[in-house]
Amino acid sequence: MNNINIKYLMLFAFALVGCEKGYLDRQPEANISPETYFRTEKDLELYTNSFYDALPSAEGVYNEAVDNIVKNALSEDLTGLRQVPVSGGGWSWSQLRNINYFLENYNKTVPEAQAAKHAATARFFRAYFYFDKVKRFGDVPWYSKSLNTNDEEELIKPRDSRVLVVDSIMADLNYAIEHLPTAKSDEKVTKWTALALKSRVALFEGTFRKYHKNLNLPKSNELLSEAAAAAKTLMDSKQYSLYKGNGSDGYGLLFSSVNSIPEEVILSRKFSTALQIFHNVNYYTITASYGKPGLEKDLVNTYLMKDGSRFTDKSNYATLSFLEEIQDRDPRLSQTIRTPGYKRIGGASPIAPNFGHTVTGYHVIKFVGDVKYDSFNISENDMPIFRFAEVLLNYAEAKAELGEITQADIDISIKLLRDRVGMPNLTLATANSSPDPYLKNQYKNVSGTNSGAILEIRRERRIELVMESFRWDDLMRWKEGHLLTRQYKGMYFPSIGKFDLDGDGKEDIWIYEGDRPNQSGIQLLKLGSEILLENGKSGNVIINGHIKKVFDENKDYLYPLPIQELQLNPNLTQNEGWK
Repeated sequence: MNNINIKYLMLFAFALVGCEKGYLDRQPEANISPETYFRTEKDLELYTNSFYDALPSAEGVYNEAVDNIVKNALSEDLTGLRQVPVSGGGWSWSQLRNINYFLENYNKTVPEAQAAKHAATARFFRAYFYFDKVKRFGDVPWYSKSLNTNDEEELIKPRDSRVLVVDSIMADLNYAIEHLPTAKSDEKVTKWTALALKSRVALFEGTFRKYHKNLNLPKSNELLSEAAAAAKTLMDSKQYSLYKGNGSDGYGLLFSSVNSIPEEVILSRKFSTALQIFHNVNYYTITASYGKPGLEKDLVNTYLMKDGSRFTDKSNYATLSFLEEIQDRDPRLSQTIRTPGYKRIGGASPIAPNFGHTVTGYHVIKFVGDVKYDSFNISENDMPIFRFAEVLLNYAEAKAELGEITQADIDISIKLLRDRVGMPNLTLATANSSPDPYLKNQYKNVSGTNSGAILEIRRERRIELVMESFRWDDLMRWKEGHLLTRQYKGMYFPSIGKFDLDGDGKEDIWIYEGDRPNQSGIQLLKLGSEILLENGKSGNVIINGHIKKVFDENKDYLYPLPIQELQLNPNLTQNEGWK
């Protein structure tokens, strides 16, 4: 091997090991070796605690910005401006090396019987790590050991197929399910967390392979069966149920609760004033500083009526005022956005949506806590990473995609979500005999005798999991990226003028032309600059109308590998369509 290749090999190994000072780089006073450091179970636990940094931050949960929650700016993912990065771009392996190092050394002193649950934690996080890589890049090199600079063949190996990688992920999760503790914990991974992740991984990959037919990937039905089985095992365990609150308000209370509710939350990211660990969700929703997030009109249209009928079956649904469209809807809508009568936790009186804080007018309240948390970065409510509602949705979708779903399956999954908010159950026969034309027009790839059920489960998933950052992955696996290119819209206004948004008899906004009115106590929005309407002086609010959204079906379902990695490893290949 010539000097240039050796140089590249050493640089690649350095990148793989990780250039940041991490857990393995911290040297105690004495020399460290696995035999001297991994001596007790406590040592193993302390080391595996570092793996939890892989879980999403609070912003990684609530800061969704695809086509559910829209803002006054668009990411490069939506505008076609993604480029091949020189370095980075998600191609990072230092966390994997830490995990593999542990798995090579965890039982050199501690007996296997005691150490196995800690190995199970490590294998859970290796599965979690690789699931992220497969979603992002497709094929990636699978490494089951930590690498050093002399591991030449491994360092310059080509990418392994996603089939091999996903099989390896599933093997890790099966080990984790067998060896992790069964005692519930919302801050430590358990058998139940591993089952939840297995249902998530298998559903993603099973549907990805089903709908990306051009890739000719095998075993889609086998994976869907595993997703359903993992979810059903967790459901049958009776370890979790849906939090109902004080009637039908449990959905909203679940997210504003300071401490995660272990009745439903399987794993959460913890925050605490006592520990000075905070996030920013209140400030995010009540200022203009973070893009003024708001629900998109199409999502609002998707919520059913409270009696279970379809809102979009109304002949005039598209031109209803906010006060009209919000009446008698699925209660999850009023627990997700400000609706008439909404009062802040700790607030004194009802407040209307504020266009100064939301571009669409559909002002989000999910995760928003007491007014005492309104200052910058002082929110402390825990963030759910896995919750039981997702498991129910995974089960229903997997069974529907397999063509095996029955009314009994609906009754143990979707019905529970509907029951929580006082909604009637989904009737399978009706859904399949009369698929929703509004949804059918969106999801172009859904067909067959079971299409109505699939569409209704997708509706339920989008509504239940909004603002929890599932939407991008869902559109990618369903091969429905074209939905990202639609014009984003907000509330409908029949004209310019003054409008009462909450029905209290007082006008809340004034859409005006010309000089700014001299009036206080009302939101003043100048037409053409502070607000745009679809038809000029009427219609839906238009968001980012001047920015073209682009999704390339030939390449945008995966991200590109960085240029530096392709130079360092000549056996790596770039994803199709990326130059």
